[in-house]
Amino acid sequence: MVRQRHRTTRLLGSLLLVATASAFAVGATPAAGSPAAGTPPTTPLDRVVPAPASVTPGGSPYRITRDTHIRVDDSSEARDLGAYLARLLRPSTGYPLPVTTQGDGGIRLRLAKGPFGAEGYRLDSGAKGVTVTATRPAGLFHGVQTLRQLLPAAVEKDTAQPGPWLVAGGTIQDTPRYGWRGAMLDVSRHYFTVDQVKRYIDQLALYKVNKLHLHLIDDQGWRIAIDSWPRLSTYGGSTQVGGGPGGSYTKADYREIVRYAASRYLEVVPEMDMPGHTNAALASYADLNCDGVAPPLYTGTDVGFSSLCVSKEITYDFVDDVIRELAALTPGRYLHIGGDEAHSTSHEDYVTFMDRVQPIVAKYGKTVVGWHQLTGATPAKGALAQYWGLDSTSAAEKAQVAKAAQNGTGLILSPADRIYLDMKYDEDTPLGLSWAGYVDVKRSYDWDPGAYLPGAPAEAVRGVEAPMWTETLVTSADLEYMAFPRLAGVAELGWSPAATHDWGTYKVRLAAQGPRWDALGIGYHRAPEVPWPAR
Repeated sequence: MVRQRHRTTRLLGSLLLVATASAFAVGATPAAGSPAAGTPPTTPLDRVVPAPASVTPGGSPYRITRDTHIRVDDSSEARDLGAYLARLLRPSTGYPLPVTTQGDGGIRLRLAKGPFGAEGYRLDSGAKGVTVTATRPAGLFHGVQTLRQLLPAAVEKDTAQPGPWLVAGGTIQDTPRYGWRGAMLDVSRHYFTVDQVKRYIDQLALYKVNKLHLHLIDDQGWRIAIDSWPRLSTYGGSTQVGGGPGGSYTKADYREIVRYAASRYLEVVPEMDMPGHTNAALASYADLNCDGVAPPLYTGTDVGFSSLCVSKEITYDFVDDVIRELAALTPGRYLHIGGDEAHSTSHEDYVTFMDRVQPIVAKYGKTVVGWHQLTGATPAKGALAQYWGLDSTSAAEKAQVAKAAQNGTGLILSPADRIYLDMKYDEDTPLGLSWAGYVDVKRSYDWDPGAYLPGAPAEAVRGVEAPMWTETLVTSADLEYMAFPRLAGVAELGWSPAATHDWGTYKVRLAAQGPRWDALGIGYHRAPEVPWPAR
């Protein structure tokens, strides 16, 4: 929570954003926080996305030069973060930027006790240098992402640029509103390679997202090798929507995704969706079907027709084996068991199934996450329910989820008509679906997670997550066009204090991200409601 003494600076930050918006729109006056007349402009401290908790601009900027060093504490985490920052800055600046544990000045990454929590940080900038201070390495990493945004967008390019490389003077103190700031990637409907997933991870990290939910299993493809049931990947993973070649991750592939995500301070949450969305498994092993007959592989997009056989004991042997192997591969705390759109499973069987499966997750040391239909059964103690309904979802269904929240179930909010990134922006969007309606950039941003679900205690909300379903998405360019610019707004909903929430000022800060995405090679939707700078 933001403390009382930061309220004045938040108000100042809001006023500065208004002033910045006017300057950005008309180009007539320097933006707040710029150096004195005659010196190159800087990016104002309050132009960051997600909005920081507290911004105090002032003082001289810091200039990165050929003599700048990156100074770190003598710990493996700090050294790794220093090396990461150097790799980001060297190509565009052309400077050597050596990483050292000695000396003063320059860019310093510092671990120290303070009121930062697990992910917060403080950034201090002045003529002599920039210091990012945090209690934990995750906080240093998030501070580095803020530092990136305070530098010109050209810093993201992979060839030498003219600069200058100035960081505005002042202080940012920042901690996240929620601990769960997630993005889901569906690799089942269409398969995405390890390198494609890594690219998405890097894009998520820039906006302080800290959970990567991988939807590994669905009717159209099984994407993870399971040694005890090998046909799941070799046969069940051999196709995808539209009949393409599909693919699956070896265990080494999956470990590499987990490792890479961890290096960007994202926790991987694997999902085994069940008892529905399981045709790939049912096609791979006939015994998982109640009639003992394996259906053909499926390459369409309909949902709700498949179900594991709840009455067969082999079903629970299968679930136990898969969860055991997935849990062993996943160092994170959570395992997602799906549970949505189980239309071919009776309610009685659904409850029976969830009563059997949730203890298996606990047996292997993980915490259950499920889609919000899990609240129609009895969520395990500590379980999280991921709400994906609409504003128009029935009051009874919302009340069921709210009651579970009142009884201790945590909530992750992913309302489909707000933050499903695969929904079309408008009727002319060439990709995506529209079953939840059109979701423009303002709609995806302009809501409050803490007050969204009637009857759910605000303290039950653990955070937000932006799902990306891939029925129509095949390439990284497809993912990026649908994610950007909406992903940045979801990240801000998860990170920034509610008091900073304002569409009028946000859209100006968002527009300033456009040149950065151009520099990174991200092809984004130039939404008409955002005042993008001319290219």
